[in-house]
Amino acid sequence: MSLLASALVNEHLHDETLVNRKLSNQKESGPSVSGDKRQDHYPSRVYLSPTHIDRQDPIIYSHDRQKAPLDEALLDHYEENGFLFLDHLFDDDEVLAMQHHMQSLRDSDEIKQREESITEAGSGDIRSVFDVHKLDAFIQGVAEDPRLVKIAEYLLGDRVYLHQTRLNYKPGFRGKEFYWHSDFETWHVEDGMPRMRALSMSITLTPNDHNNGPLLLIPGSHHTYVSCVGETPDKNYLSSLKKQNVGVPDDTSLEALIASSGIEAAIGQPGRVILFDCNVLHASNGNITPAPRSNLFFVYNALSNRVDLPFGNTAPRPEFIASRELIRAL
Repeated sequence: MSLLASALVNEHLHDETLVNRKLSNQKESGPSVSGDKRQDHYPSRVYLSPTHIDRQDPIIYSHDRQKAPLDEALLDHYEENGFLFLDHLFDDDEVLAMQHHMQSLRDSDEIKQREESITEAGSGDIRSVFDVHKLDAFIQGVAEDPRLVKIAEYLLGDRVYLHQTRLNYKPGFRGKEFYWHSDFETWHVEDGMPRMRALSMSITLTPNDHNNGPLLLIPGSHHTYVSCVGETPDKNYLSSLKKQNVGVPDDTSLEALIASSGIEAAIGQPGRVILFDCNVLHASNGNITPAPRSNLFFVYNALSNRVDLPFGNTAPRPEFIASRELIRAL
């Protein structure tokens, strides 16, 4: 961790007695399971001001690089930066088929009325469709493709299952931004994911350029867990999937991390796979260009890391957002 980030950690650390009291009060006020003695290694939304916690989990869980499905340079890049861009995993015909199924889901009035579809707050355009592997058999086949699964299994050192799948559309002119966040912070607090042993693979289905709101990532931010401020409202997902206001890092933390490591835009042509660790801070700008920016997301979680009760002591989010009951190893 950089000296700047280290200084910020020290600046935000709280009196240990106050921290323990807050965590104790949170546990007493929320739902519990008899005999539940889980330790929360990554508390968030419980402190009065932002706090940084050093990552306590590996980034690559497998040790035998001779058996890796990625070469040494890519593994080193992933470990250092927290993300990779992979081209040519899929051929042109496969990408065309993905685009066809993406369009079919977007144009379906039936799909738009389902709870899995999240619309933009202003325009009513589809923003995201969750659980797409259950809505479309072809997309399920892509999610279970060995070319993706073997990479996830190696990096996570375990068999994997789909914690979440979705299509993010970001239509032209009216596609809204996704603010800076760590996926793991939400999955931990609101879904009950214990440790940082999950990753996302985003497949670009339209050109992603600097102008139409590409994914933005902060290299190396996966090493630091930013504990956010603010209580989680009941059924927070109903608003957060349209615009996230809780579980977002503070400006000072973002400024320090970006000053230390910069921002990298995940631009590329259709078919590029953007692979990123669950704790990498990422975001995307709104799209005011005519060109839509659509990506297909698969979240792979280690079987040993399956979700339990949310650490934020809230009711679990629905199954279509976070797999809890219907878990199957790929």
